[in-house]
Amino acid sequence: MSIIIDHVSYVYNAKTTYENRALKDINLKIEDGEFVGIIGHTGSGKSTLIQHLNGLLRASQGHIYYHGQDLYDKDYDLRAHRSKVGLVFQYPEYQLFEETVLADVAFGPKNQGLKKEQAELRAFEALQNVGVPKELYDRSPFELSGGQKRRVAIAGILAMKPEVLVLDEPTAGLDPRGRDEILDQLAVLHETQHMTILLVSHSMEDVANYVERLLVMNDGQVLYDGTPGQVFQSYRELEKFGLAVPQVTYLMHALRDRGLPVSADAATIEEAKTEILRVMTGR
Repeated sequence: MSIIIDHVSYVYNAKTTYENRALKDINLKIEDGEFVGIIGHTGSGKSTLIQHLNGLLRASQGHIYYHGQDLYDKDYDLRAHRSKVGLVFQYPEYQLFEETVLADVAFGPKNQGLKKEQAELRAFEALQNVGVPKELYDRSPFELSGGQKRRVAIAGILAMKPEVLVLDEPTAGLDPRGRDEILDQLAVLHETQHMTILLVSHSMEDVANYVERLLVMNDGQVLYDGTPGQVFQSYRELEKFGLAVPQVTYLMHALRDRGLPVSADAATIEEAKTEILRVMTGR
């Protein structure tokens, strides 16, 4: 198992008047190669949770295990761990700082001890993997569009050859086309490199189309854990927490209410199409 989160709680500003219990006894196992979505409204604990995975935050209670090793053991190498579990922040363009795109992406590998040529080779490969055109490699990252900056920031993490990629709202503020391009590229990385990916998002539509497993957080706890189709079955309960499920879910339930024996597990347009055709043709 890739990551085990064992009875983890976290308190901001403990023992002060501003104390806030952001995580409450979280227990999770993230298997190697999974594509996991994490959904929840602002303040639900999503970002706090993922910052524990690479050791940026230390649990107030509980433990985090990576391939059986406790991150909190005094001999555990957290610096090496952060190369294995790469974290891309909500606005990843804030992670850019070098003079050129290539230099920025090569910074991480150089910091790992690679020679300049090796680091640039890693950077070149990572930029190709996220679809950044070669003509941009010598440009300043600050001259790029929002979507291009996101790709470069993700490439900067990928160049360090992580085993796990954790992304906090990587499509925030992007137009629909830019959002789809980023998510499509993540899907390709997952499929071709079998990388473990955790995607924090506020969009049920996005996670329905891309992830295999969905966690729903509220008030520092995991309320639901299952496939998108399984989780969306509880759409009325999700609405109580301010979370709207994909329109496909409402459609499938409406069809069932009108007597059409379709499965309401369909979470995407393609799944809904297949299910409706199955029922209509009697297959």
